Amino acid sequence: MSIHQFSHPPQVQGLFPEPSTPSKFPAVVRSLTCLLGLALTLPDAECAIAARPNIIFILADDVGLDDVSCCGSDLHKTPQIDALAASGTRFETCYAAPLCGPSRCALMTGRYAFRTGGITNDSWESGRPGAKAADEYPMARLLKEAGYATCESGKWRQIRETPNAWGFDEYMTDPSDLGWYWKNSFIENGKTVKTDSVMYNPDQIQAYSLDFIRRNTTRPFFLYYAMHLVHRPTMHTPDSPPFDGHKRYDDNIKYMDKQVGELVAELQNLGLRENTLVMFAGDNGTAEGDPSPVHGRMLDGWKGTMLEGGSRVPLIASWPGVTPAGVVSKDIVNFTDMLATFAEIAGRQLPAGFTYDSRSIAPQLRGELGTPREWAFVQASEDWYVREQGWKLNEHDQLYDMSDAPFTEKLIGPGDWTAASEAARDRLHAVLLELNPAAGKIDNGPGGVD
Repeated sequence: MSIHQFSHPPQVQGLFPEPSTPSKFPAVVRSLTCLLGLALTLPDAECAIAARPNIIFILADDVGLDDVSCCGSDLHKTPQIDALAASGTRFETCYAAPLCGPSRCALMTGRYAFRTGGITNDSWESGRPGAKAADEYPMARLLKEAGYATCESGKWRQIRETPNAWGFDEYMTDPSDLGWYWKNSFIENGKTVKTDSVMYNPDQIQAYSLDFIRRNTTRPFFLYYAMHLVHRPTMHTPDSPPFDGHKRYDDNIKYMDKQVGELVAELQNLGLRENTLVMFAGDNGTAEGDPSPVHGRMLDGWKGTMLEGGSRVPLIASWPGVTPAGVVSKDIVNFTDMLATFAEIAGRQLPAGFTYDSRSIAPQLRGELGTPREWAFVQASEDWYVREQGWKLNEHDQLYDMSDAPFTEKLIGPGDWTAASEAARDRLHAVLLELNPAAGKIDNGPGGVD
C-alpha cells in the first residue's frame, strides 16, 4: 500500500528560534543539560527549547473503560496501551463529556460547556452556540506561543472551523464526524487530497503523525492525535481475517492498540521518548451495543448517557523518568484539566482575566501530590452533574450514592438520608450554585449521539 507524500506548511517561528543545524545531543541529554544548568556548549535558545518536553495526546474515539485491558476489560486485550500505563500513571476517575463534540471542545478550551456553548454534538450547526476559536484561548494557541510546533491529526469536524483557527500549525483531517476508514480522500491543511485508490485512513493519519514527529526532533512539539478508531461504522482493518460479525469490533481495538505501540516505538527510535509526555484517553464511553464486562460486571451506562459508562474514560500518562511508573491514581480529573496541565509543562502562564475550568495535574505527573480536584463537572445538553468521590448530584438536585461505581449508582430516596449523604448534598449543591450552569449558554436544539 502506497503512502501519500504529505505537503507541509512553512515552519512557524515560535518564541524560541530553532537551531540552524540539528543537535548532536540526544533530546534527553539536552533536557538534562539545560535543567541542571551544566556549562556545556549548547546554545541558550536550544536549552530553552530542550527544557520543554514534547506532548502527544492520543484521543481514541468511543473507547471506554471496558475496551482497555489495563482498565479491567475482560474481553479486549490492549498490550501496547497496557505497556504505556505500566511505564506511567493511570488515572482511574477521569471524566469527559458523554459525547464526542462536547468532550473535544472541553479538551481544546479548558472550559465547561455552559461557558463555551459546546453542549451537544450539533451545537456547531448554524445559529447555535458552539464554541468559536475567536472567543476562546485554546490549548494549541497557548502551546504555539510557548514555542511549540503544533499539529492536529485525525478527527476534527464536530468543532468546525479549521484546526489552524484553533492554533494548530498544520493538520490532516476529513469531513466526517463518524469513522473515516476505507476512503480515497482526506483533508490536508485545508486542501482535499485524492488518492489513486481506496486506502485505510487510520494508516494515513498514523503516517502523517509520525512524519510530523520526525520533522520536529530539534524543537518541542504538540501532537493532538485524534483517532477515528473505534467509532462506527465498524469495518475490517488491514489486519482483519475475512469474516463478518461482532468480532470486527475487537479487530478495531487491536488495530488502535497496535498504532499506539508503533508511535511509542518511533519516539524511542528517534531518541525522543524520555523527553516526550504521551497521554492516551477515550473521548466518551463505549457506544451502545458494544459494551463488555469489566472484572465480570457491566458498566452502568454507555456513550450518550449521564451515567458512569457515558463519561468515565481511560486516561494514561507516560513520561519516562518523570512520571512514576506503574501508578494507579484515584485523583479526579476533568477533560478540561489537560489545558492547564500542558501549559504548566510548557512553561506558559495562563492569560490573566480569562476564565478557565482547568486544574493542572502536572504535579501528579511528576510524582507529587499536587492539588487534586474535589469534584468533576459533566454536562450534555440540558443535563449535568457534579461528581465527587462517593457521591453525585445532578441538575434536579438528586443525590446518588456512587460507592459501587462504575457499576451501579443508587438514588438517595426519602428514607435513605444519613448525616453523610446530607453533608454530600450540601457540598455538591454549593458547587452547582456557584457554577450556575443554567445561567450560561444553552442549546435547546436536537443533539445526536454519533
